Amino acid sequence: MNKLRIIDIITNPKINEVININGWVRTRRGSKDISFVALNDGSTIKNLQIVVELSKFKEDLIKKITTGSCINVEGVIVSSSGSEQTLEINAKKINILGSADSSEYPLQPKKHSLEFLREKAHLRFRTNTFSAIFRIRHGLTFAIHNYFNNNGYLNIHTPIITGADAEGAGEMFRVSNLDLNNLPKNEKNNIDFSKDFFGKQTNLTVSGQLEAELGALALGKVYTFGPTFRAENSNTSRHLSEFWMIEPETAFADLNDNMDLAEDFLKYCITYCMEKYKDDLNFLNHRLEEEEKNLKKEERSGMSLLERLNFIVKNTFERITYTKAIEILKNSKPNKKKRFKFIINGFGDDLQSEHERYLVEKKFGKPVIITDYPKGIKSFYMKMNEDNLTVRAMDILFPLIGEMVGGSQREENLEKLSARMSEMGVDQKELWWYMETRKFGTCKHSGFGLGFERLMMFITGMKNIRDVIPFPRTPQNAEF
Repeated sequence: MNKLRIIDIITNPKINEVININGWVRTRRGSKDISFVALNDGSTIKNLQIVVELSKFKEDLIKKITTGSCINVEGVIVSSSGSEQTLEINAKKINILGSADSSEYPLQPKKHSLEFLREKAHLRFRTNTFSAIFRIRHGLTFAIHNYFNNNGYLNIHTPIITGADAEGAGEMFRVSNLDLNNLPKNEKNNIDFSKDFFGKQTNLTVSGQLEAELGALALGKVYTFGPTFRAENSNTSRHLSEFWMIEPETAFADLNDNMDLAEDFLKYCITYCMEKYKDDLNFLNHRLEEEEKNLKKEERSGMSLLERLNFIVKNTFERITYTKAIEILKNSKPNKKKRFKFIINGFGDDLQSEHERYLVEKKFGKPVIITDYPKGIKSFYMKMNEDNLTVRAMDILFPLIGEMVGGSQREENLEKLSARMSEMGVDQKELWWYMETRKFGTCKHSGFGLGFERLMMFITGMKNIRDVIPFPRTPQNAEF
């Protein structure tokens, strides 16, 4: 007897076949003679209907088939006359694998708010919304690894514990095993980190980029895909304290190569999800449409979920310099009529989400890549342009969400890198190993960073980043 997943039965049904399946009960309804059980095993968003003739089973067993319970069913695949399914299972045997007290089980068959489901993160996988999200999260993870593998990139695992701050942000989680009730002090009465586990002050990483560069300058093409951490006390819908980053680094590649890679990569990943997870995306598309019906017109996104995905895969990304973007924004109607929250005055202004969205959604009607930013608003490792004012940086802008990718050609010249680090107050002694790669066999190279959860938000249409990661870590919240 075949023990099958529900997705296997639905996609390749064999009428009159005797099968054995496991799953969780979504609902049970019926009459005094027959019950219809909606069973789901997580393999698909679709439920499988189990037809239970009550006369063939003991009453106490039937009472245990409640929402949330886990059961095993042996039965026969038959055609269904119901309007919502083409096949169903006539149950011959049912075993209760795990009961669920209906008076206590929190996910009863009714609409639950996303806020409530975050409090039940240990159970929210069982809802249609979150089962769809986390199947897509798996698919996107696979697509990322598949893309880089197919294009000759090696995956390297960069340190989670580090003594370097790649971003210069300073918002890092400290790692220590010092006795907090008896901290060692030095002559200046400061904490003596030489007595700590690693003999120095260490933190959870904010990025694997600097270490990835080391790999690229020997292996040619590498990428990281791992957890990163920010200790920002931010409770917005776009921030997490623990999140995942994809960071490729490519030797012998300039900024144009970097942009080509990023555009191709994003289109591949989104196309993969659209092809492999049609049912889940159709469900999430409908969910978003229903959600936006309750919003004011000016609050609606203006694009369905499937439209925004096609917006990425079917358009060639527009490429403009920062200087050109500032010119466009400065002369735009929203800027002149002061509709922007942050008014653009000129060169040196930092672009906000409202500016990025204007360029993508109003001006060009396609994804936009902005290049050559002022050096003052970018990181020390970005290669300086000949004007000595801008660096070879690039940001990729998406509709509705703004910046999706940030990257640059890296500064390979030791003298120029050293000067930039001094200019920006970056500790060169701490990053001696990074600088040595510019001393021994350097070459041009480029890379970018992509927040995995931000891409997940775009692909699923979810508006809060906490809803696209299984167990969100945010200020004052480390449950589960």
